[in-house]
Amino acid sequence: MSNSRKFRYIDLFAGAGGLSEGFLMQGDFLPLAHIEMNKDACSTIKTRLCYYYLKENNKIQIYNSYLKGEISREKLYEHVPFELLESVINTEIKNETIDSIFNQIDKIIKNNETHIDLIVGGPPCQAYSVIGRSVSKTKMIDDPRNILYKQYVKFLQKYRPRMFIFENVPGILTANNGKTIVDILRAFREIGYNADYRIQNSNKFGVLQSRKRVIIIGWQIEYKIDYPSFPIIRNDGIMVSDLLKDLPIVDRGSQSNIYLTDSSDYLKSIGIRNEQDILTWHETRNINDNDIRIYWHVINAWNKEQRRMSYKDLPDNLKKHKNTNSFMDRFKVLASDLPYAHTMIAHLAKDGHHFIHPDINQCRSITVREAARIQSFPDNFYFEGSRTSAFTQIGNAVPPLMAFHLANQILILLSKMFVISKNAGKDYE
Repeated sequence: MSNSRKFRYIDLFAGAGGLSEGFLMQGDFLPLAHIEMNKDACSTIKTRLCYYYLKENNKIQIYNSYLKGEISREKLYEHVPFELLESVINTEIKNETIDSIFNQIDKIIKNNETHIDLIVGGPPCQAYSVIGRSVSKTKMIDDPRNILYKQYVKFLQKYRPRMFIFENVPGILTANNGKTIVDILRAFREIGYNADYRIQNSNKFGVLQSRKRVIIIGWQIEYKIDYPSFPIIRNDGIMVSDLLKDLPIVDRGSQSNIYLTDSSDYLKSIGIRNEQDILTWHETRNINDNDIRIYWHVINAWNKEQRRMSYKDLPDNLKKHKNTNSFMDRFKVLASDLPYAHTMIAHLAKDGHHFIHPDINQCRSITVREAARIQSFPDNFYFEGSRTSAFTQIGNAVPPLMAFHLANQILILLSKMFVISKNAGKDYE
């Protein structure tokens, strides 16, 4: 499908662009704008848009030169249209900024003589997170992020896309004793959209990670369609170790940019790695001697007994935390011999204790690239900013491979809408 016939979308609360990446991978969608408040995440999206532009124009060597450190980011940006970079809007979505955001999007729509078919994205999840509520004195009831969905609704009202995807954590279903999800669905209905939701697990979409998310899908009321059925993607015989075995051994606090082996057929098949890729961000943090000893116990317990070691089970001389009643799994090994990993979380930016590498000889937390692979990001996806920022971006992201399969089903429904509109004599385009 040429650019003139691709379905156009905007990505709200875009983060590092994991959800958008899946739609770009699918190939029949074209982003008109990404809106995100975090500067590093916006830079990451810009760099990714450079990748797709240069790849499409047979200039991928320029992108690879950037990954190798041969040219600066500014030099990279000189090779892509200015308008492409300007489509990434670095601002917080709130009452004070929304008119300015609308003006920028309106300009993009006018310059491209197009419209918006789809809106994707999901507000920050902290206010809906069960963990977030558990540590909040007010249970997040007074958190302004609780009503960010109202900003999402304003975009639907303004641009009237045929469909939308609203993504968030399962805790949104129980937030405010269940009232929040009722209010959200009612708000969609009041502006002319039917919407339904399911809890979807990324491990059903080919991602080697158990990651549950509420996926709300909405469509204009005039279309008689239903929530799509997503086929289960199986990875028979594939284990988490298959994401790690071609990556080089790295010491604590070090990095490497040389692959250990050629890419496996599995990594190629899911788009994680091809033979032309440049290895970046295979970098880990340093840890103190006490944590090294804890890691050794935790790795041993899993590798020898497949037992998750609780913090309270550690030798007393290694326990440094006063809290011995909650968060007992704060030290957790990445189980490479299982078909999927436990849920990636943004806390990885603060320490790597919840994602310890399974190799006892390395005795370290996972690298940025290993975290990205668990989330199904391709190796040629580069994260801008510090290591801490990269971990945060990865931990908050929608797995691109999951998003790719979402995009496949959304494409079917949007194509169906196109036919219905044409048959009814309406100008869908």
